[in-house]
Amino acid sequence: MKRAERVAGFVGDSESTFFSVRGSEPNPIAGIAKQQTMGSPAAILLAVLLAVLAYVLRVLRSLVWVPHRLERRLRRQGIRGPPRRLISGNGADYGALLAAAQSKPLASFHHAIVGRVAPHYREWAARYGRPFVFWFGPRSWLVFSSPEVAKAALNDSTGTFDKAGNGGGGNPLARQLIGEGLVGLTGEKWAHHRRVISPAFNMERVKGWIPEMSAIASSMLDKWEVQGGTHTEFEIDASKEFQTLSSDVISCVAFGSSYEEGKRIFQLQEEQIKLALIAMRTFYFPGFRFVPTKKNRRRHSLNQEIRSSLRKLIETNGRKCEDSKNLLGLMLSASKTDNEFKMGIEEIIDECKTFYFAGKETTANLLTWATLLLALHKEWQDKARDEVYQVCGKHKHPNAENLSSLKIVNMVLKETLRLYPPALFVNRTVTRDVKLGKLDIPAGTQLNLPIIDIHHDVDIWGANAEEFDPSRFADGKSYHLGAYFPFGIGPAICVGQNLAMVEAKLALAMVLQRFALDVSTSYVHAPMKVMTLQPQYGAQLLVHKI
Repeated sequence: MKRAERVAGFVGDSESTFFSVRGSEPNPIAGIAKQQTMGSPAAILLAVLLAVLAYVLRVLRSLVWVPHRLERRLRRQGIRGPPRRLISGNGADYGALLAAAQSKPLASFHHAIVGRVAPHYREWAARYGRPFVFWFGPRSWLVFSSPEVAKAALNDSTGTFDKAGNGGGGNPLARQLIGEGLVGLTGEKWAHHRRVISPAFNMERVKGWIPEMSAIASSMLDKWEVQGGTHTEFEIDASKEFQTLSSDVISCVAFGSSYEEGKRIFQLQEEQIKLALIAMRTFYFPGFRFVPTKKNRRRHSLNQEIRSSLRKLIETNGRKCEDSKNLLGLMLSASKTDNEFKMGIEEIIDECKTFYFAGKETTANLLTWATLLLALHKEWQDKARDEVYQVCGKHKHPNAENLSSLKIVNMVLKETLRLYPPALFVNRTVTRDVKLGKLDIPAGTQLNLPIIDIHHDVDIWGANAEEFDPSRFADGKSYHLGAYFPFGIGPAICVGQNLAMVEAKLALAMVLQRFALDVSTSYVHAPMKVMTLQPQYGAQLLVHKI
């Protein structure tokens, strides 16, 4: 059974654990309460007081004793961090660092961005050494900027490093964005969903979607042509354009619908993202989600409307999707089985929530940063365009046969993911005491693996780590497995990686065929973390018809 340290629900994923007792062990207070409720009003009052006392003791244990013991154990091994406040931990310190860093844009378009998007990784590491620890409420985040630790934790198949902590961790208000989807699931339930969903994104199936993706990208570029009118040069916001493109693609290939059909869902998720960020950065007291505050009421309303919209979409497109065997079709087929792959309708809705969000955000941001980087680094834009012309010609769309020949385009995308990864970090919760190098890490500790800090580390990537150099991903060059992981590594690697890379490669090649790119004078370089890494003020590009 789980130890009492986890009763408070901050290591697990919901406050339901908070109210549990220690497995099947006898609970004397509960026994007294049960006996006394059969008696007088005074006995009932005593039972209530005893129950309240038990609750308070559990709260004090989770808020005070367990974190204090963990902090003391880490300190004995030389692991330090900013001073922890009793209730909020370092939430206020983290918020202040982030607000200061993002109060003004970067002075120029350069790629040394860690200090702006995740200042705690650099400032606290400089002050307290590496690894260091900081706290959100009573939950510890032990930051390891080590490829060896990342490889060990993410490749683990023993259950020592659990996925719990991703997708909102112990805060159910943050988890509403993705529901009980693949990103936030753990254990057998995660494995079950993964087995159902993985076939939808194997490379052969993704290649079969290239004609649909090509048509969607072509339609976007046709609109650019119309927008430009008789002008040979005009401005676009690449961030908005690629958000719409990727929304349309995930709607089409995964759910048999379109961006217009799912537009309301995407709009609602945008608002849900803002509320989820607030929840993630504040201390969550168990049971608070049931308090009818203005934000909580809005969270509930958003969640209900999104689920209702997805249910209607499933009802409308279900039969068509089952015939095409796309993501929704595979999940619906699983809902009709009686074997271990069975999925209920609520589980399907949760997965739809996850993929509507993740399928849009990842590829849209990759294309946004890739086009900005090529607009800044013209020599690589020219190299990539020359390759596209050589492989595909000037007018034919890339196809399943020649897309893999776009080596330079692929290098550009990989380097973009190194400098501007969509996700800034990945978490793993230690489920049992484990040794990492010379350190003894106690059960219940949450490892925070900072993707962006590792991707910008000069000790790994050399003196030019902060520079855009796609040649570092030329054929034959490789890096430590834990040094580069924009989609994760190991058993939980992003299930949609194939779709994201094929879609991005196809769209970028088609853009280069028809347009030349410059950074607009109105562009302000201010990358920031929302749920993914995005340009704070948009991505204004000057587009030239070729």
